[in-house]
This record gives sequence, C-alpha cells and structure tokens, in this order.
Amino acid sequence: MAKSTIPQSTQNDILWRDRKRTKFLALPWTFTVYRLTDDRLFIKRGFFTTHEDEVRLYRILDISLKRTLLQKIFGTGSILCHSSDKTMGDFEIINIKHSYDVKNLLSDLVEKERMAKRVSNREFMACDSEDEAEDDTEE
Repeated sequence: MAKSTIPQSTQNDILWRDRKRTKFLALPWTFTVYRLTDDRLFIKRGFFTTHEDEVRLYRILDISLKRTLLQKIFGTGSILCHSSDKTMGDFEIINIKHSYDVKNLLSDLVEKERMAKRVSNREFMACDSEDEAEDDTEE
C-alpha cells in the first residue's frame, strides 16, 4: 500500500465541496470544482488543461447571494465574492446546491480568519477621515 504524499492536516480539512451545476436540471456535469477549507477557497476548472485558483479567506471583502427564478426552481444559487486578491479579484461561485448555507458558512469563516489575522477593512478608516473633513468645513 502506497503512502500518501499529502500531509494529513490538509486531507481532512475540506469543509465544503461541490461542482458548478448546469442551468437546467442542476446536474453536476461541468468541470469546475469548488473546495472550502478553514482558511482558503479553491476553484479548479478544466478537463484537458486544468487551472486551480486559490484565495485566502481573509482577502474576501464582501459576499452576496444571487438566485434567479431557474436557480430557485432547481435549488441552486450563485455567490458573488469581492476580494482584494491580485489574481482572482472579484469572482463568482456559480450554480451550487445549498447556496444560502454555503454563503453563511463562507461568511463565518471569512470573519473568523480576519479576526485571527487581525485584518481590518479600510472602509472604516475612510469613513472616519471623511467625518473629520466635514467637521472642519463646518467651522
């Protein structure tokens, strides 16, 4: 029996896994696979030539859920993620089952990673400086 070359810690920490599904009948007949771990999201695309992208969860800034009428009928949805990652930028997790639950899981994991890494959004700092600028103009 051959030993696995993947460290044990990375084999069992997949919290969610799914495939992009077709628009009609929501069948997993595509070559896009999504995997979510404690600290990263992986998107693997392709059949003959595969391309795998990875984004660290603390780099995700905003998450939204979109469900069209067809997606509601077939029980799927798409999650739009805005990130500060250089290679991924904004990306979409398209036509997945249990999209609402996955969005909540992803959101919780993003917040947990941001707190663990002590990462804060710059939007809060920008708001503070704008308020100070308005106070200065009123005087």
